[in-house]
Amino acid sequence: MSLINIISAIGNNSSVYPLIVRDCGIEVPSKVVLTYRQNRKDSKQMAYNATRERLIDEYGTSLIWLGGIPAMDKICNWGIKKFGYNPSVNPNLLKESSKQGILFNINKFKNIAPNEVKELEKVLNNKSVYQRLLAGKFILSTAIPIALMGYFLPKFNFALTDKIRKKQDTQKEEIKLLKKGLPEEKNIVFKGITSSLANMPTVHKMAITDGGLTVGRVGTARNKYERLEMGFKMSMMMFLNFVAPIWIAKGFDSFSNKFFKTNVNLDPNLLNDKEFLKDIKDNKLKMPENDIIEFLDKNSDSKFAKLSEKYCGIKYLKNRIRDPRAFVDENRVLKFQQEIEKFAKQAKESGNIDKFAKKALRVKSGNILANVGLSSFLLACALPKLTFILRKKVTGSDAEPGLVRKQS
Repeated sequence: MSLINIISAIGNNSSVYPLIVRDCGIEVPSKVVLTYRQNRKDSKQMAYNATRERLIDEYGTSLIWLGGIPAMDKICNWGIKKFGYNPSVNPNLLKESSKQGILFNINKFKNIAPNEVKELEKVLNNKSVYQRLLAGKFILSTAIPIALMGYFLPKFNFALTDKIRKKQDTQKEEIKLLKKGLPEEKNIVFKGITSSLANMPTVHKMAITDGGLTVGRVGTARNKYERLEMGFKMSMMMFLNFVAPIWIAKGFDSFSNKFFKTNVNLDPNLLNDKEFLKDIKDNKLKMPENDIIEFLDKNSDSKFAKLSEKYCGIKYLKNRIRDPRAFVDENRVLKFQQEIEKFAKQAKESGNIDKFAKKALRVKSGNILANVGLSSFLLACALPKLTFILRKKVTGSDAEPGLVRKQS
C-alpha cells in the first residue's frame, strides 16, 4: 500500500482505519505507560496490577471492538443466505420512491439483471420475514460484542486480579515468616433494532457498541468511584473517537480553503489520480446535469460513475449494470459532484492544474496527519491526565479506584 493510500485510509472518518491507528497504535500504548506511572505513585504492586488490568482491558476490548462486528456480520449474512435471502438487498429500497425501490427496480432491471431481480422479488414477497432477519442481524452484531466487552471481559479481568492479589498476599506472609526465621508451612506454585439498522456501516455499529460498553463498564465497576471514573472516561472516549475527528477534519479543511484558497474536501487518492486531472484539463469529465441515478445507469463506464462507485458506495455488477439490490444515496453523490466542480474551478483558475493538485494533496495530507495527531493526543494523553487529576480531587488517591481496598 502506497503512502497516499495509507493517508487516504486514515483520513476516512467513515471507516475503521482511523480508529485502528488511534486505538491500537497510539492510544493504548500511551494509556498503559501513563497508568503505570500514575499508580506507581501509590506502590509498585498497585502499578503492576493496574498496568496488567489496563493491558487486558484495552487490547481485549480493541480486539472485540474492531473485529467482533465484522465477524458477527459475516456469520449473520451466512445465516440469512441459509434462509434463502441475499443480505445485499438494501433495506432502504423497501421505501418506494419515484426513482428507486424494490418494485421500481424489479420493473427497471428485470431484463438486464434477472438473477438479482429474483432476489428482490423474494424480499418483496416476504418483507416482514426479511425485516426480522435484518433486525436480528443488527441485534446480534452489536449485542454480543457489547456483552463480551462490557460484562464478560471486565468480570474476567477483575477475577484475575483477585486471584493474583491472593497470591501476592500469600507471598507477603511467607516473606514475613521467613524474616522471623519460621519454617514454611506449604510450597507456593506460581502460574502464569429496526431492519434499516442492519445496513448501518461498521463504524456506526462500533459507536453503538461503545455506548453499550460504557453501560457495561459502569455496571460492572467495583465501587462508586470506579463507576464515576468509568462513566466520565468512556463518555469522553466516545466523543473523541466518533465526533471530534469529524469536527477537526472540517475545521482544518475549512481553514485550508480560506487560507490557501484550495479546496481539499476530496480524497488524497483522487487528488493524485492522473486520469482525473487530465479529464479536468481536457474538459472531458462528464457529470450529471439533472437526474443522478439516470446518469449513473446510462453512463456506467464514465469516469464519474467509476469515481462514484469508489467514493460514494455506488454498486455495479460485473457487466457494469448498476446493482438493483443496492441503494443510491443521491445526496452523497451530489455533494461529491459539487466538491469536484469546486476543485476543477479552482484548479483551472490557478493556471496550472497539476501544480494546484500537488499543493492540494500536500495540504490535505497534512490536515489528515494533523487530525490523527491531535485526536490521538486528546485520547492518549489529555483525557488520561484529566482523569487522573479528577481522580485525585475526588478520591484523594493516585491509585485506580477499583483496586483500592476498603479500610477495615
